[in-house]
Amino acid sequence: VVGKQDMDSEEARSAPVARDPGRPAPPECAHLTSGTPRGRRRKDWSCSLVVASLVGAFGSSFLYGYNLSAVNAPTPYIKTFYNELWERRHGHRIDLDTLTLLWSVTVSIFAIGGLVGTFLVKLIGKVLGRKFTLLVNNGFAISALLLMACSLQAGAFEMLILGRFIMGVDGGIALSVLPMYLSEISPKEIRGSLGQVTAIFICIGVFTGQLLGLPELLGKESTWPYLFGVIAVPVLVQLVSLPFLPESPRYLIFEKHDQAGAEKAFQTFLGKEDVSREVEEVLAESREQRNSRLVSVLELLRSPSVRWQVITVVITMACYQLCGLNIWLYTNSIFGKAGIPPEKIPYITLCTGGIETLAAIFSGLVIERMGRRPLLIGGFGLMTLFFGILTVTLMLQDHAPWIPYLSVVCILAIIAAFCSGPGGIPFILTGEFFQQSQRPAAYTVAGTVNWLSNFAVGLLFPFIQRSLDTYCFLVFAAICLAGALYLYFVLPETKNKTHAEISQAFAKRNKAYPPEKKIAVTDDKINGRPQ
Repeated sequence: VVGKQDMDSEEARSAPVARDPGRPAPPECAHLTSGTPRGRRRKDWSCSLVVASLVGAFGSSFLYGYNLSAVNAPTPYIKTFYNELWERRHGHRIDLDTLTLLWSVTVSIFAIGGLVGTFLVKLIGKVLGRKFTLLVNNGFAISALLLMACSLQAGAFEMLILGRFIMGVDGGIALSVLPMYLSEISPKEIRGSLGQVTAIFICIGVFTGQLLGLPELLGKESTWPYLFGVIAVPVLVQLVSLPFLPESPRYLIFEKHDQAGAEKAFQTFLGKEDVSREVEEVLAESREQRNSRLVSVLELLRSPSVRWQVITVVITMACYQLCGLNIWLYTNSIFGKAGIPPEKIPYITLCTGGIETLAAIFSGLVIERMGRRPLLIGGFGLMTLFFGILTVTLMLQDHAPWIPYLSVVCILAIIAAFCSGPGGIPFILTGEFFQQSQRPAAYTVAGTVNWLSNFAVGLLFPFIQRSLDTYCFLVFAAICLAGALYLYFVLPETKNKTHAEISQAFAKRNKAYPPEKKIAVTDDKINGRPQ
Protein backbone atom coordinates (compact mmCIF):
# COMPACT_ATOMS: atom_id res chain seq x y z
CA VAL A 1 0.00 0.00 0.00
CA VAL A 2 2.79 2.39 0.88
CA GLY A 3 4.58 1.63 -2.38
CA LYS A 4 1.39 2.21 -4.38
CA GLN A 5 0.79 5.55 -2.64
CA ASP A 6 4.34 6.64 -3.40
CA MET A 7 3.90 5.68 -7.05
CA ASP A 8 0.57 7.49 -7.23
CA SER A 9 2.06 10.63 -5.70
CA GLU A 10 5.01 10.50 -8.13
CA GLU A 11 2.57 10.15 -11.05
CA ALA A 12 0.52 13.05 -9.74
CA ARG A 13 3.60 15.25 -9.49
CA SER A 14 4.75 14.38 -12.99
CA ALA A 15 1.28 14.53 -14.61
CA PRO A 16 1.30 18.26 -15.56
CA VAL A 17 4.64 17.83 -17.34
CA ALA A 18 3.55 14.65 -19.15
CA ARG A 19 0.45 16.23 -20.68
CA ASP A 20 2.45 18.39 -23.09
CA PRO A 21 6.06 17.31 -23.34
CA GLY A 22 6.78 19.73 -26.15
CA ARG A 23 5.73 22.73 -24.14
CA PRO A 24 8.30 24.23 -21.75
CA ALA A 25 7.35 24.55 -18.12
CA PRO A 26 6.42 28.03 -16.97
CA PRO A 27 9.03 29.80 -14.83
CA GLU A 28 7.13 29.33 -11.60
CA CYS A 29 7.05 25.56 -12.24
CA ALA A 30 10.65 25.20 -13.42
CA HIS A 31 11.69 23.63 -10.14
CA LEU A 32 9.39 20.65 -10.85
CA THR A 33 11.29 19.68 -14.00
CA SER A 34 14.78 20.69 -12.90
CA GLY A 35 14.66 18.79 -9.64
CA THR A 36 16.11 21.69 -7.68
CA PRO A 37 14.34 23.06 -4.63
CA ARG A 38 15.29 26.65 -5.34
CA GLY A 39 12.11 27.56 -7.15
CA ARG A 40 9.99 26.18 -4.35
CA ARG A 41 12.07 28.05 -1.79
CA ARG A 42 11.61 31.33 -3.68
CA LYS A 43 7.85 30.77 -3.75
CA ASP A 44 7.87 30.36 0.03
CA TRP A 45 8.96 33.99 0.38
CA SER A 46 5.70 35.75 -0.39
CA CYS A 47 5.44 39.54 -0.24
CA SER A 48 3.15 39.39 2.80
CA LEU A 49 5.55 37.09 4.64
CA VAL A 50 8.47 39.45 4.01
CA VAL A 51 6.46 42.51 5.06
CA ALA A 52 5.18 40.81 8.21
CA SER A 53 8.70 39.81 9.28
CA LEU A 54 10.23 43.22 8.53
CA VAL A 55 7.45 45.29 10.10
CA GLY A 56 7.16 42.99 13.10
CA ALA A 57 10.91 43.03 13.75
CA PHE A 58 11.34 46.78 13.11
CA GLY A 59 8.76 47.63 15.76
CA SER A 60 9.90 44.95 18.21
CA SER A 61 13.42 43.45 18.22
CA PHE A 62 14.87 46.61 16.65
CA LEU A 63 13.71 48.59 19.69
CA TYR A 64 15.34 46.06 22.02
CA GLY A 65 18.70 46.37 20.26
CA TYR A 66 18.42 50.14 19.98
CA ASN A 67 17.79 50.58 23.70
CA LEU A 68 20.77 48.36 24.53
CA SER A 69 23.19 50.76 22.85
CA ALA A 70 21.45 54.15 22.79
CA VAL A 71 21.99 54.68 26.52
CA ASN A 72 25.80 54.35 26.27
CA ALA A 73 26.73 57.43 24.21
CA PRO A 74 25.02 59.99 26.52
CA THR A 75 26.30 58.35 29.72
CA PRO A 76 28.47 61.35 30.85
CA TYR A 77 25.69 63.84 30.06
CA ILE A 78 23.06 61.82 31.92
CA LYS A 79 25.36 61.58 34.94
CA THR A 80 25.85 65.36 34.80
CA PHE A 81 22.07 65.75 34.70
CA TYR A 82 21.74 63.53 37.78
CA ASN A 83 24.41 65.56 39.58
CA GLU A 84 22.90 68.96 38.80
CA LEU A 85 19.39 67.83 39.69
CA TRP A 86 20.60 66.35 42.99
CA GLU A 87 22.34 69.63 43.85
CA ARG A 88 19.19 71.66 43.12
CA ARG A 89 17.11 69.36 45.30
CA HIS A 90 19.46 68.79 48.24
CA GLY A 91 21.83 71.77 48.14
CA HIS A 92 24.99 69.68 47.66
CA ARG A 93 26.60 67.58 44.94
CA ILE A 94 25.82 63.90 44.78
CA ASP A 95 28.48 61.59 46.19
CA LEU A 96 30.18 59.14 43.86
CA ASP A 97 28.65 55.98 45.36
CA THR A 98 25.09 57.33 45.06
CA LEU A 99 25.72 58.44 41.49
CA THR A 100 27.09 54.99 40.59
CA LEU A 101 24.05 53.36 42.20
CA LEU A 102 21.60 55.60 40.31
CA TRP A 103 23.34 54.90 37.02
CA SER A 104 23.46 51.14 37.68
CA VAL A 105 19.74 51.16 38.42
CA THR A 106 19.08 53.14 35.22
CA VAL A 107 20.90 50.56 33.11
CA SER A 108 19.92 47.31 34.87
CA ILE A 109 16.23 48.11 35.42
CA PHE A 110 15.79 47.47 31.70
CA ALA A 111 16.33 43.76 32.43
CA ILE A 112 13.83 43.83 35.31
CA GLY A 113 11.24 45.30 32.97
CA GLY A 114 12.03 42.58 30.44
CA LEU A 115 11.36 39.92 33.05
CA VAL A 116 7.99 41.50 33.87
CA GLY A 117 7.13 41.66 30.16
CA THR A 118 7.94 37.97 29.76
CA PHE A 119 5.42 37.04 32.46
CA LEU A 120 2.76 39.23 30.83
CA VAL A 121 2.97 37.35 27.52
CA LYS A 122 0.99 34.31 28.64
CA LEU A 123 -1.67 36.50 30.27
CA ILE A 124 -2.40 38.70 27.26
CA GLY A 125 -1.24 36.48 24.39
CA LYS A 126 -4.15 34.02 24.62
CA VAL A 127 -6.76 36.80 24.52
CA LEU A 128 -5.20 39.16 21.97
CA GLY A 129 -3.25 36.75 19.77
CA ARG A 130 0.22 37.26 18.35
CA LYS A 131 -0.39 40.21 16.05
CA PHE A 132 -2.54 42.29 18.40
CA THR A 133 -0.16 41.64 21.30
CA LEU A 134 2.61 43.21 19.20
CA LEU A 135 0.33 46.15 18.41
CA VAL A 136 -0.72 46.70 22.02
CA ASN A 137 2.92 46.42 23.06
CA ASN A 138 3.57 49.69 21.22
CA GLY A 139 1.67 51.40 24.03
CA PHE A 140 4.53 50.54 26.39
CA ALA A 141 7.07 51.91 23.89
CA ILE A 142 5.16 55.20 23.48
CA SER A 143 4.87 55.66 27.25
CA ALA A 144 8.58 54.93 27.67
CA LEU A 145 9.76 57.32 24.99
CA LEU A 146 7.65 60.17 26.40
CA LEU A 147 9.06 59.61 29.88
CA MET A 148 12.69 59.32 28.75
CA ALA A 149 12.62 62.12 26.16
CA CYS A 150 10.96 64.59 28.54
CA SER A 151 12.97 63.76 31.67
CA LEU A 152 15.55 66.52 31.09
CA GLN A 153 12.97 69.27 30.56
CA ALA A 154 10.86 68.04 33.46
CA GLY A 155 13.91 67.87 35.72
CA ALA A 156 13.14 64.37 37.00
CA PHE A 157 15.62 61.51 36.66
CA GLU A 158 12.87 59.25 38.02
CA MET A 159 11.13 59.64 34.65
CA LEU A 160 14.21 58.30 32.86
CA ILE A 161 14.49 55.30 35.19
CA LEU A 162 10.76 54.54 34.92
CA GLY A 163 10.97 54.90 31.13
CA ARG A 164 13.82 52.39 30.99
CA PHE A 165 11.74 49.96 33.05
CA ILE A 166 8.71 50.31 30.76
CA MET A 167 10.96 49.96 27.71
CA GLY A 168 12.20 46.70 29.24
CA VAL A 169 8.58 45.50 29.52
CA ASP A 170 8.20 46.24 25.81
CA GLY A 171 11.36 44.24 25.07
CA GLY A 172 10.26 41.30 27.21
CA ILE A 173 6.96 41.02 25.37
CA ALA A 174 8.54 41.58 21.94
CA LEU A 175 11.27 38.94 22.30
CA SER A 176 8.66 36.34 23.27
CA VAL A 177 5.79 37.15 20.90
CA LEU A 178 7.73 38.09 17.74
CA PRO A 179 9.64 34.78 17.40
CA MET A 180 6.38 32.93 18.16
CA TYR A 181 4.54 34.88 15.44
CA LEU A 182 7.28 34.38 12.83
CA SER A 183 7.55 30.67 13.65
CA GLU A 184 3.80 30.15 13.19
CA ILE A 185 3.39 32.04 9.90
CA SER A 186 6.42 30.60 8.06
CA PRO A 187 6.71 27.36 6.07
CA LYS A 188 9.10 24.91 7.70
CA GLU A 189 11.45 25.18 4.69
CA ILE A 190 12.34 28.80 5.57
CA ARG A 191 11.45 28.80 9.29
CA GLY A 192 15.07 29.28 10.30
CA SER A 193 15.79 32.12 7.88
CA LEU A 194 12.63 33.94 8.87
CA GLY A 195 13.39 33.40 12.54
CA GLN A 196 16.80 35.01 12.10
CA VAL A 197 15.04 38.28 11.23
CA THR A 198 14.63 38.78 14.99
CA ALA A 199 18.40 38.64 15.55
CA ILE A 200 19.18 40.71 12.45
CA PHE A 201 17.01 43.59 13.64
CA ILE A 202 18.46 43.40 17.16
CA CYS A 203 21.88 43.98 15.56
CA ILE A 204 20.53 46.73 13.30
CA GLY A 205 19.04 48.39 16.39
CA VAL A 206 22.39 48.22 18.23
CA PHE A 207 24.17 49.70 15.19
CA THR A 208 21.58 52.48 14.83
CA GLY A 209 21.93 53.41 18.50
CA GLN A 210 25.71 53.60 18.10
CA LEU A 211 25.39 55.65 14.91
CA LEU A 212 22.91 58.19 16.27
CA GLY A 213 24.98 58.44 19.46
CA LEU A 214 27.93 59.94 17.57
CA PRO A 215 28.81 63.53 18.63
CA GLU A 216 27.94 64.84 15.14
CA LEU A 217 24.38 63.53 15.46
CA LEU A 218 22.49 63.17 18.77
CA GLY A 219 25.32 62.24 21.15
CA LYS A 220 25.64 65.76 22.56
CA GLU A 221 24.67 67.32 25.88
CA SER A 222 21.86 69.35 24.34
CA THR A 223 20.37 66.59 22.19
CA TRP A 224 20.66 63.32 24.14
CA PRO A 225 16.91 63.23 25.02
CA TYR A 226 16.18 63.04 21.27
CA LEU A 227 18.02 59.70 21.18
CA PHE A 228 15.05 58.23 23.04
CA GLY A 229 12.54 60.14 20.90
CA VAL A 230 13.74 58.21 17.82
CA ILE A 231 11.79 55.24 19.21
CA ALA A 232 8.65 56.85 17.77
CA VAL A 233 9.65 56.00 14.18
CA PRO A 234 9.56 52.16 14.36
CA VAL A 235 6.51 52.35 16.64
CA LEU A 236 4.55 54.37 14.07
CA VAL A 237 5.67 52.13 11.19
CA GLN A 238 4.39 49.04 13.00
CA LEU A 239 1.13 50.68 14.08
CA VAL A 240 0.39 51.75 10.51
CA SER A 241 1.43 48.51 8.75
CA LEU A 242 0.79 45.52 10.98
CA PRO A 243 -3.05 45.88 11.21
CA PHE A 244 -3.29 45.08 7.47
CA LEU A 245 -1.56 41.71 7.90
CA PRO A 246 -3.30 38.53 9.09
CA GLU A 247 -3.11 36.93 12.50
CA SER A 248 -1.13 33.72 12.94
CA PRO A 249 -3.19 30.98 11.22
CA ARG A 250 -2.16 28.46 13.88
CA TYR A 251 -3.50 30.77 16.60
CA LEU A 252 -6.76 31.19 14.66
CA ILE A 253 -7.30 27.43 14.50
CA PHE A 254 -6.07 26.45 17.95
CA GLU A 255 -7.43 29.32 20.03
CA LYS A 256 -10.27 30.85 17.98
CA HIS A 257 -11.38 27.73 16.05
CA ASP A 258 -11.62 29.96 12.97
CA GLN A 259 -10.77 27.67 10.07
CA ALA A 260 -11.95 30.13 7.39
CA GLY A 261 -9.79 32.90 8.85
CA ALA A 262 -6.83 30.53 9.04
CA GLU A 263 -7.25 29.58 5.37
CA LYS A 264 -7.22 33.26 4.35
CA ALA A 265 -4.16 33.88 6.53
CA PHE A 266 -2.32 30.94 4.96
CA GLN A 267 -3.26 32.15 1.47
CA THR A 268 -1.89 35.60 2.26
CA PHE A 269 1.34 34.45 3.86
CA LEU A 270 2.09 31.61 1.43
CA GLY A 271 1.01 33.50 -1.68
CA LYS A 272 -1.13 30.70 -3.13
CA GLU A 273 -4.79 29.72 -3.33
CA ASP A 274 -4.58 26.03 -2.46
CA VAL A 275 -3.59 25.82 1.21
CA SER A 276 -5.55 22.66 2.00
CA ARG A 277 -2.40 20.72 2.88
CA GLU A 278 -1.21 23.35 5.37
CA VAL A 279 -4.65 23.71 6.93
CA GLU A 280 -5.05 19.95 7.25
CA GLU A 281 -1.67 19.65 8.99
CA VAL A 282 -2.72 22.20 11.59
CA LEU A 283 -6.17 20.65 11.94
CA ALA A 284 -4.61 17.22 12.48
CA GLU A 285 -2.45 18.64 15.25
CA SER A 286 -5.51 20.41 16.64
CA ARG A 287 -7.50 17.16 16.72
CA GLU A 288 -4.67 15.45 18.56
CA GLN A 289 -4.72 18.24 21.14
CA ARG A 290 -8.48 18.85 21.16
CA ASN A 291 -8.77 17.90 24.83
CA SER A 292 -5.69 19.87 25.86
CA ARG A 293 -5.45 23.44 27.04
CA LEU A 294 -2.63 25.93 27.32
CA VAL A 295 0.04 24.35 29.47
CA SER A 296 1.24 26.29 32.49
CA VAL A 297 4.93 26.86 33.17
CA LEU A 298 4.85 24.43 36.08
CA GLU A 299 3.14 21.75 33.97
CA LEU A 300 5.71 22.24 31.21
CA LEU A 301 8.59 21.84 33.66
CA ARG A 302 7.02 18.65 35.06
CA SER A 303 6.19 17.07 31.68
CA PRO A 304 8.52 14.10 31.01
CA SER A 305 7.87 14.17 27.25
CA VAL A 306 9.59 17.59 26.87
CA ARG A 307 12.11 17.38 29.71
CA TRP A 308 15.21 17.59 27.52
CA GLN A 309 13.66 20.22 25.26
CA VAL A 310 13.18 22.44 28.33
CA ILE A 311 16.71 21.73 29.59
CA THR A 312 18.13 22.55 26.16
CA VAL A 313 16.21 25.83 25.94
CA VAL A 314 17.32 26.84 29.46
CA ILE A 315 20.99 26.08 28.78
CA THR A 316 20.96 27.69 25.33
CA MET A 317 19.28 30.86 26.60
CA ALA A 318 21.62 31.06 29.60
CA CYS A 319 24.65 30.70 27.33
CA TYR A 320 23.15 33.35 25.02
CA GLN A 321 23.50 35.95 27.78
CA LEU A 322 26.47 34.56 29.75
CA CYS A 323 28.79 33.80 26.81
CA GLY A 324 30.24 37.32 26.56
CA LEU A 325 27.43 39.09 24.74
CA ASN A 326 28.24 42.25 26.70
CA ILE A 327 31.88 42.45 25.58
CA TRP A 328 31.09 45.53 23.51
CA LEU A 329 30.55 47.41 26.78
CA TYR A 330 34.31 47.13 27.37
CA THR A 331 35.58 47.75 23.85
CA ASN A 332 36.43 51.40 24.54
CA SER A 333 39.06 50.54 27.16
CA ILE A 334 40.58 47.79 24.98
CA PHE A 335 40.66 50.07 21.95
CA GLY A 336 42.29 52.74 24.10
CA LYS A 337 45.03 50.30 25.13
CA ALA A 338 45.56 49.53 21.45
CA GLY A 339 46.70 53.13 20.99
CA ILE A 340 43.62 54.36 19.12
CA PRO A 341 43.04 58.10 19.81
CA PRO A 342 40.03 58.67 22.13
CA GLU A 343 38.23 60.84 19.58
CA LYS A 344 38.28 57.98 17.06
CA ILE A 345 37.12 55.24 19.42
CA PRO A 346 33.35 55.91 18.86
CA TYR A 347 33.85 55.31 15.16
CA ILE A 348 35.86 52.13 15.73
CA THR A 349 33.14 50.97 18.14
CA LEU A 350 30.64 51.62 15.35
CA CYS A 351 32.43 48.90 13.39
CA THR A 352 31.38 46.35 16.01
CA GLY A 353 27.73 47.14 15.29
CA GLY A 354 28.37 46.76 11.57
CA ILE A 355 30.10 43.39 12.11
CA GLU A 356 27.13 42.25 14.23
CA THR A 357 24.66 43.11 11.49
CA LEU A 358 26.65 41.47 8.68
CA ALA A 359 27.18 38.29 10.70
CA ALA A 360 23.46 38.07 11.55
CA ILE A 361 22.53 38.51 7.87
CA PHE A 362 25.07 35.82 6.91
CA SER A 363 23.46 33.45 9.42
CA GLY A 364 20.02 34.13 7.97
CA LEU A 365 21.27 33.33 4.47
CA VAL A 366 22.95 30.02 5.33
CA ILE A 367 20.85 28.63 8.19
CA GLU A 368 18.57 26.60 5.91
CA ARG A 369 21.60 25.05 4.19
CA MET A 370 23.90 24.47 7.17
CA GLY A 371 21.22 23.92 9.80
CA ARG A 372 20.86 25.14 13.39
CA ARG A 373 23.25 22.68 14.99
CA PRO A 374 26.49 23.53 13.12
CA LEU A 375 25.93 27.28 13.47
CA LEU A 376 25.29 27.07 17.22
CA ILE A 377 28.13 24.68 18.04
CA GLY A 378 30.51 26.44 15.65
CA GLY A 379 29.63 29.86 17.03
CA PHE A 380 30.25 28.87 20.64
CA GLY A 381 33.42 26.98 19.64
CA LEU A 382 34.90 29.98 17.80
CA MET A 383 34.01 32.26 20.71
CA THR A 384 35.91 29.91 23.05
CA LEU A 385 38.96 30.08 20.79
CA PHE A 386 39.00 33.85 20.40
CA PHE A 387 38.31 34.53 24.09
CA GLY A 388 41.41 32.45 24.84
CA ILE A 389 43.48 34.41 22.32
CA LEU A 390 42.09 37.72 23.65
CA THR A 391 43.19 36.80 27.18
CA VAL A 392 46.72 36.11 25.95
CA THR A 393 46.90 39.36 23.95
CA LEU A 394 45.68 41.41 26.92
CA MET A 395 48.41 39.86 29.08
CA LEU A 396 51.07 40.67 26.45
CA GLN A 397 49.85 44.15 25.45
CA ASP A 398 53.20 45.83 26.11
CA HIS A 399 55.48 43.21 24.55
CA ALA A 400 55.01 44.22 20.91
CA PRO A 401 53.28 47.15 19.14
CA TRP A 402 51.11 44.86 17.00
CA ILE A 403 49.65 42.80 19.87
CA PRO A 404 47.03 45.41 20.92
CA TYR A 405 45.65 45.37 17.39
CA LEU A 406 45.31 41.61 17.62
CA SER A 407 43.06 42.26 20.65
CA VAL A 408 40.84 44.41 18.43
CA VAL A 409 40.67 41.63 15.81
CA CYS A 410 39.72 39.12 18.53
CA ILE A 411 36.86 41.34 19.72
CA LEU A 412 35.49 41.65 16.17
CA ALA A 413 35.85 37.88 15.68
CA ILE A 414 34.00 37.15 18.94
CA ILE A 415 31.14 39.44 17.91
CA ALA A 416 30.95 37.86 14.44
CA ALA A 417 30.98 34.32 15.88
CA PHE A 418 28.21 35.21 18.33
CA CYS A 419 25.89 36.80 15.76
CA SER A 420 26.41 34.03 13.20
CA GLY A 421 24.67 31.45 15.40
CA PRO A 422 24.19 31.91 19.17
CA GLY A 423 22.78 35.42 18.64
CA GLY A 424 19.48 34.34 17.08
CA ILE A 425 19.04 30.58 16.92
CA PRO A 426 17.99 30.14 20.61
CA PHE A 427 14.77 32.04 19.84
CA ILE A 428 14.12 29.79 16.82
CA LEU A 429 14.66 26.57 18.78
CA THR A 430 12.14 27.62 21.43
CA GLY A 431 9.43 27.81 18.77
CA GLU A 432 10.45 24.54 17.11
CA PHE A 433 10.74 22.33 20.20
CA PHE A 434 7.19 22.69 21.53
CA GLN A 435 3.67 22.14 20.29
CA GLN A 436 1.06 24.89 20.16
CA SER A 437 -0.38 24.43 23.66
CA GLN A 438 3.11 24.43 25.21
CA ARG A 439 4.64 27.29 23.24
CA PRO A 440 3.55 30.30 25.40
CA ALA A 441 4.83 28.59 28.56
CA ALA A 442 8.07 27.66 26.77
CA TYR A 443 8.68 31.27 25.74
CA THR A 444 7.98 32.34 29.32
CA VAL A 445 10.67 29.95 30.57
CA ALA A 446 13.11 31.05 27.85
CA GLY A 447 12.43 34.73 28.47
CA THR A 448 12.82 34.36 32.24
CA VAL A 449 16.22 32.68 31.83
CA ASN A 450 17.23 35.30 29.25
CA TRP A 451 16.42 38.33 31.39
CA LEU A 452 17.66 36.88 34.69
CA SER A 453 20.97 36.02 33.02
CA ASN A 454 21.11 39.51 31.53
CA PHE A 455 20.59 41.05 34.96
CA ALA A 456 23.14 38.73 36.58
CA VAL A 457 25.84 39.64 34.05
CA GLY A 458 25.20 43.35 34.47
CA LEU A 459 25.30 43.04 38.24
CA LEU A 460 28.20 40.62 38.73
CA PHE A 461 30.58 41.13 35.84
CA PRO A 462 32.14 44.40 37.13
CA PHE A 463 33.12 42.54 40.32
CA ILE A 464 34.44 39.58 38.32
CA GLN A 465 36.45 41.95 36.14
CA ARG A 466 37.88 43.70 39.19
CA SER A 467 38.90 40.39 40.79
CA LEU A 468 40.26 38.56 37.73
CA ASP A 469 41.42 41.50 35.59
CA THR A 470 42.48 40.20 32.16
CA TYR A 471 41.58 36.62 33.13
CA CYS A 472 37.87 37.55 33.34
CA PHE A 473 37.32 36.57 29.70
CA LEU A 474 38.31 33.00 30.55
CA VAL A 475 34.98 32.80 32.41
CA PHE A 476 33.22 33.53 29.11
CA ALA A 477 35.43 31.00 27.32
CA ALA A 478 34.48 28.28 29.83
CA ILE A 479 30.75 29.04 29.41
CA CYS A 480 31.03 28.95 25.60
CA LEU A 481 32.93 25.65 25.72
CA ALA A 482 30.35 24.10 28.06
CA GLY A 483 27.52 25.27 25.81
CA ALA A 484 29.20 23.87 22.68
CA LEU A 485 29.82 20.48 24.32
CA TYR A 486 26.26 20.21 25.62
CA LEU A 487 24.76 21.06 22.23
CA TYR A 488 27.10 18.63 20.47
CA PHE A 489 25.88 15.70 22.55
CA VAL A 490 22.20 16.65 23.00
CA LEU A 491 20.87 18.94 20.26
CA PRO A 492 19.33 17.24 17.19
CA GLU A 493 19.11 19.04 13.87
CA THR A 494 15.66 20.68 13.48
CA LYS A 495 16.01 22.04 9.95
CA ASN A 496 12.94 21.29 7.79
CA LYS A 497 11.44 19.06 10.50
CA THR A 498 7.91 19.10 11.86
CA HIS A 499 7.17 19.24 15.57
CA ALA A 500 6.40 15.52 15.56
CA GLU A 501 9.79 14.69 14.03
CA ILE A 502 11.61 16.91 16.53
CA SER A 503 9.72 15.31 19.42
CA GLN A 504 10.68 11.89 18.09
CA ALA A 505 14.34 12.92 18.07
CA PHE A 506 14.12 13.77 21.77
CA ALA A 507 11.87 10.82 22.71
CA LYS A 508 14.64 8.31 23.42
CA ARG A 509 16.47 10.74 25.69
CA ASN A 510 13.23 11.75 27.46
CA LYS A 511 12.23 8.09 27.82
CA ALA A 512 8.67 9.30 27.34
CA TYR A 513 6.63 9.87 24.20
CA PRO A 514 4.23 12.78 23.71
CA PRO A 515 0.62 11.90 24.57
CA GLU A 516 -0.56 12.21 20.98
CA LYS A 517 1.84 9.48 19.88
CA LYS A 518 0.34 7.07 22.38
CA ILE A 519 -3.18 7.92 21.23
CA ALA A 520 -2.21 7.28 17.60
CA VAL A 521 -0.75 3.86 18.42
CA THR A 522 -3.82 2.90 20.42
CA ASP A 523 -6.14 3.88 17.56
CA ASP A 524 -4.08 1.82 15.14
CA LYS A 525 -4.30 -1.22 17.37
CA ILE A 526 -8.05 -0.78 17.76
CA ASN A 527 -8.52 -0.57 14.01
CA GLY A 528 -6.40 -3.68 13.51
CA ARG A 529 -3.66 -1.90 11.56
CA PRO A 530 0.04 -2.40 12.27
CA GLN A 531 1.85 0.56 13.80
